[in-house]
Amino acid sequence: MTYRMLIVDDELHAIEGVKADLDLEKLEIEGLFTAFNIRQAKDILTCESIDILLCDIEMPLGSGLELLSWVRVHHPSTITIFLTSHADFKYAKEALQLGCLDYLLKPVLTSDLEAVIRRAQNLIEQQSEMNRNSQSHRLWMRHHSLIIERFWLDLINHTTPNDPVAIYEQVERQQIPITENSIFLPILISVKHWRETLKPRDAKILEYALKKTAEEMLIENREGIVFQLDRDQLLILFFSDNWRQWDYGQLQDQSRKYIHFCNRHFYCALSCYFGQPVKAHCVADKVGFLKTKDRNNVAYFNQVFGEDGTMQSDQSIILPDLNLWLSLLKKGTNEAVVQGMDIVLDDLIKHSKLDARILHQLHQDFLQALYSYLNMNELQAHQLFGDEESKRLSETAGRSVNDMMNWVRHAVDKALHQTEVIRESESVVQNIKRYVATNIDQDLSREKMAEQVFLNPDHLSKLFKKETGYSLSDYVLSERIKLAKELLSQTRIPISAVASSVGYTNFSHFTKIFRKYAEMGPSEYRSQYGQEVQ
Repeated sequence: MTYRMLIVDDELHAIEGVKADLDLEKLEIEGLFTAFNIRQAKDILTCESIDILLCDIEMPLGSGLELLSWVRVHHPSTITIFLTSHADFKYAKEALQLGCLDYLLKPVLTSDLEAVIRRAQNLIEQQSEMNRNSQSHRLWMRHHSLIIERFWLDLINHTTPNDPVAIYEQVERQQIPITENSIFLPILISVKHWRETLKPRDAKILEYALKKTAEEMLIENREGIVFQLDRDQLLILFFSDNWRQWDYGQLQDQSRKYIHFCNRHFYCALSCYFGQPVKAHCVADKVGFLKTKDRNNVAYFNQVFGEDGTMQSDQSIILPDLNLWLSLLKKGTNEAVVQGMDIVLDDLIKHSKLDARILHQLHQDFLQALYSYLNMNELQAHQLFGDEESKRLSETAGRSVNDMMNWVRHAVDKALHQTEVIRESESVVQNIKRYVATNIDQDLSREKMAEQVFLNPDHLSKLFKKETGYSLSDYVLSERIKLAKELLSQTRIPISAVASSVGYTNFSHFTKIFRKYAEMGPSEYRSQYGQEVQ
């Protein structure tokens, strides 16, 4: 290891004398700097990394004691040695109080000065070793916390078998800080609803914020760990060797405060589920029980649930008949359908009969009625609900009452709106004509046109012919020929480009079709009807 030293003295001969006396190579000093006052010294200390400061005390522009005070604040790792002509006890006392390594009097023996420099170097090495160990310890702790989290995730996900012997062999091997006497209190935190649609990056930030807040508000001075269990789920594991260690009332009160804080600051609704204390080999089953409980909680948010707070539904419940939903849809008013679902859900909640299974069943029944209604109106469900928002709302409808109602409103709005559009057949025809005009250079198949109005192709063909007197294919062909005539007569663009502009990639096929309907070829038509184009 090499060192860098700064000598500060207002007398040039004093600096030169020290430089001449010291064997820099033997002392492993690779950088030697000099300054004649405090200002110069501060400039060097600011620009260079200095290990040892050898300094006089009395100097014209400020004392060495003032410099040491500044060094202690701005460069605390620099070791200071005073070399002065003043044998004043007051100076020596203040210097030692400020943390200088030694106080030497001029003239000093070279051996004494080198000995003090060696002491400074030893101290620097010790500090470096402590810093390295501290950094290694921090890295090890960070790494070890990940190992502990992975240990619990493997246990909960049954990657590690729930066998006490196997578990504690792994505990010993991975240095997990628990014993065979340890007991664990699991608390599941579940985000039931985000008030805003989050981008993936924002979701990650808020998930991290939820975790850190749980550590600060719930772990406090207790032994425990918080980690991500699943998307929108955190697990807290408190551990102790004493079954009666935890104050459940206090923990539940803190959980309510945590929920309230997250409501206000993180735009979400939460539920907390307390398990019973168990040994390590029972943690996976207990967490599984809490996750099932959370899955079945589709109606009660921002609450704390003890393990005995069951939310089981009546297995013999009778849900509304499909014909109810079908009749409400036929009435054609959004409010009637949405209000009907709202009444059904409120009644189920009121009588404690609603869980995830019942909500899923209700979702499926309503979906069946909706598809029947769409079929009656010749609408294609996969086209009407093929957009990303419809898919997302349908996939999450079974998570909660709020999600179910959001999906019902969305689905009913789209279905009834499109039914109304179809009933106004002129609107459908205008949409198709507009689509043809916009995409005349594309492949205009019957299927693609039907997708634009969410109808099946056969029904669209019948409707279009009834309203216009043209089949879809005849209408598209006539529009292509009409546009081709305009381009040939009013522009000088190449005939091959005209063909491409009206949807024909094969030039000879375009010529054949054009001749059939215009009774002359494209070149002849341009010669006969073409206008002078400037």
